[in-house]
Amino acid sequence: MTTYLVTGGSGYFGSLITQRLHAAGETVRVLDLNDAPDRPTDVEFIQGDVRDIDVVREAVDGVDVVLNNVAQVPLAQDEYLLRSVNVDGTANLLEASAASGVGKVVHTSSSAVFGVPKSNPVLPTTVPSPMEAYGHAKLAAEWACLVAARQGLDVSIVRPRTILGHGRLGIFGILFDWIADGHDPIVLGDGSNRYQFVHSDDLADVCLLAAEVDSPGVFNVGTDRFGTMRETLDALCAHAGTGSQVRSLPVGPASLAMSLTAKLGLAPFAPYHWMMYSKSMWFDLEHLETQLGWTPQWSTDDMFGQSYDWFLGNRAATTDANASHHRRTSKQGVLGLVKRMSSVLPAAR
Repeated sequence: MTTYLVTGGSGYFGSLITQRLHAAGETVRVLDLNDAPDRPTDVEFIQGDVRDIDVVREAVDGVDVVLNNVAQVPLAQDEYLLRSVNVDGTANLLEASAASGVGKVVHTSSSAVFGVPKSNPVLPTTVPSPMEAYGHAKLAAEWACLVAARQGLDVSIVRPRTILGHGRLGIFGILFDWIADGHDPIVLGDGSNRYQFVHSDDLADVCLLAAEVDSPGVFNVGTDRFGTMRETLDALCAHAGTGSQVRSLPVGPASLAMSLTAKLGLAPFAPYHWMMYSKSMWFDLEHLETQLGWTPQWSTDDMFGQSYDWFLGNRAATTDANASHHRRTSKQGVLGLVKRMSSVLPAAR
């Protein structure tokens, strides 16, 4: 029997992977600051901060595999937390795992380490080049993983594209709220940028497959069926059937407005949002089939449709302030006003 530790196991993806392991009959332990209401009663819970080395040592004791999903998300807009949680916390986990004899660590990173790529598709050999604080912190955590691997700890890094799936909210909750009410979602420019997503179930598959590989690796994960941002939102509007239509805003002024309102605390944007929303990015997936025998199950249109339908069925509970960032809808702030104005924007293509 394998014993797993899931750090950040009360968050959106951590909770999902905990549920997956539990359903498979594995022994699972969760380390998180807060407990989750859907944690199975026979999944052990250790409450604590990944920055506390004593708590981390307790959490990894007797563990075979660590799935590291704890992270401070960009919306916190606190560079100290981004560094101390994502970098120092990861370093604590790696140190304690090595000392405890953990057999495998799978570290969930981010596609933000690449910033706006110079060319697509992004390959496993593409050199990371982050453009904002979150991406820099996630890359520094990767460096800590690479150092630990050179010192003998079996560590693999998994980089997901933007995650979707049933229960995934955050800023997507705002998108779903607009469309559900018949208001018009917005693209920057003409929306012709190709943008890749990944379903949380597909991501979980890759993390668990990576945990079975007896050597370090780096895996970039996304769907193989995706289109432009406009095509994606057009398909979601058609799926919803509420009369919403995709509208356009000019890239420069809209990006500046996103930046200013975020800095003033008036909108739930992080730098990655205004840097990437109008840009193209996708991963090459050939290495996943070659090394893991894996191909994605979910297309972009299917994952958006499922996520939207889940939102509709659970709308009343999507603003729970006690839930983690990605398990609740972000507060709209000034976007509530933009929502009411969106119907008068040009539907340029």
